Amino acid sequence: MTGTRDGDAAGRALPPLGDSESAPRPIPREVELKYLVRDLEALRSWLARDWGGALDGLEYGNERTVEVEDRYIDTAYGALEHAGFGARLRREDNGPYTVTVKSASHERPGGDDDAAQDPKALSQRVEVEGPASERVDPETWPSSAARELINEVRDGARLRTLFTINQRREKKTLALDDGPVQVTLDRVSVFRGGRPLASFSVLEVEAPSGSGADLKRLADLVEATGYVLPEPRSKEDIARHYVAQAAEDRNHRLPRVPKSPGIKADDSLGAAGRKVLRMHLARMLHFEAGTRSGEDPEDLHKMRVATRRMRAAWRVFDGAYRPKVQRRYVKELRAIARSLGEVRDVDVLLENLDSYIFDLPGLGREAVEPLRSAWRREREVARTRLISRLDSKGYREFVDDYLDFTESPGAAELLTPLGRPSLVRDTAGSRILAAYEHVRAYETIITWADVPTLHALRIEAKRLRYTMEYFSEVLPVNSRKLIAQVTEMQDHLGLMNDADVAATATREWLNLHAPHLPSTSREAVGLYLDSREAQVEQLRRSFRPVWRRITGVTFRKALGLAITQIG
Repeated sequence: MTGTRDGDAAGRALPPLGDSESAPRPIPREVELKYLVRDLEALRSWLARDWGGALDGLEYGNERTVEVEDRYIDTAYGALEHAGFGARLRREDNGPYTVTVKSASHERPGGDDDAAQDPKALSQRVEVEGPASERVDPETWPSSAARELINEVRDGARLRTLFTINQRREKKTLALDDGPVQVTLDRVSVFRGGRPLASFSVLEVEAPSGSGADLKRLADLVEATGYVLPEPRSKEDIARHYVAQAAEDRNHRLPRVPKSPGIKADDSLGAAGRKVLRMHLARMLHFEAGTRSGEDPEDLHKMRVATRRMRAAWRVFDGAYRPKVQRRYVKELRAIARSLGEVRDVDVLLENLDSYIFDLPGLGREAVEPLRSAWRREREVARTRLISRLDSKGYREFVDDYLDFTESPGAAELLTPLGRPSLVRDTAGSRILAAYEHVRAYETIITWADVPTLHALRIEAKRLRYTMEYFSEVLPVNSRKLIAQVTEMQDHLGLMNDADVAATATREWLNLHAPHLPSTSREAVGLYLDSREAQVEQLRRSFRPVWRRITGVTFRKALGLAITQIG
């Protein structure tokens, strides 16, 4: 049946276009000529002369010009696109909103025998529409075939605006032998996140009745002018091309991702910090595309780590830059990290849960599925917010500004008074020692430290690790072993924190949903909660040996020796 979809939806029929109890009506199709305009003014003049004088006595009707806004929508994972559809919210002249869903593939009208006779610009495809609202949320729209189709494909996932097409449409109707034909000349502008990407013009000649006989005659006339080119793509497809091109052009500006920042002992503190910031900004931008696609959760994880390392770098190199500039960039990085963290935190919950249920029998996995489904829905909501932030004008402006800062030597750096230490060889040691002192300060409370206290220690351990890594190029080679030991402590406490967060999230979910769950699910999720709490306690008990390795005499001596060899 025409209208089946690719991927997960392959083989499923389109929803009926009328009452569900009545027989489905034929799927409406549009049959049209579509051209990309090469010379807009020449074409407009030719059309005004009754198609160059070739259609004497032609009758016109319903001539008008309208302003149209089309917002193309999909889920964060591109569910509609993968299923073979495109969807838009349309508004004409500040009127009501309409949602339209079209199949992405263009079918040649008629049978195979007719294909060779059809003009190149002639195409048809599945199209359904219905009333909508300004909100990109089908639940706020009146019932329609278009809404039902979108709901079936998105399967509960939230929609977002991909890009916007604004059009100035000059429309008129021609009275021809086979019935009325609508002619539309569109001046199109493509925007993403409020940023203009491209402009182009399109001529469309549509036969609402579905007959293509008159269209073939008109095609010969308009193509002979040389003012147009047959364009099989929809305006959506053309816009997607420009959106992808803009992303590619932006990627060309992205800095190369170095293996190390390239810090030298005689670098100023500001120059060294800029090298670190530039390297981790390059890493953040490198993993942005994968974060957007969502195909590998590790891309999002690495992008988040890059934002964290930059925030840590601002702390490590504090005093080298103007405070106002530092606060502004740290604030922006914190907001990006927060959006990334909302998704990553749920990813960790799901990874831990999936690892737990891997060896469970089928019934056990099924019993835990309500919790897993709830977290997946939570992740989808967080991911939608994340993509909106990455698409925002504010994010683009931040990236452009931050790139300029990291690539501009001396920008926002403070002048160090004469006689004050300002070079890496004179300042790295004290900064490493200060970070270590913040870790060792927990020695007096480590015996009875609770989970929140140990999490705070983990943050200090991370800051020590990052500080040592930033200056690793001026430290002796054997300092890598010290960094590895700090990393071991950080990872140990990280596992404990992940287990504690999972236990807390599971308990909160159970408290809310237990009365509505079957007993098998309550018991299965309860067992998972018990396993997380047990893991927290096991990791807490086994932390002492890890702690002693960091605070013992051997580590302290090695750290002191490494610092004395800087420069």
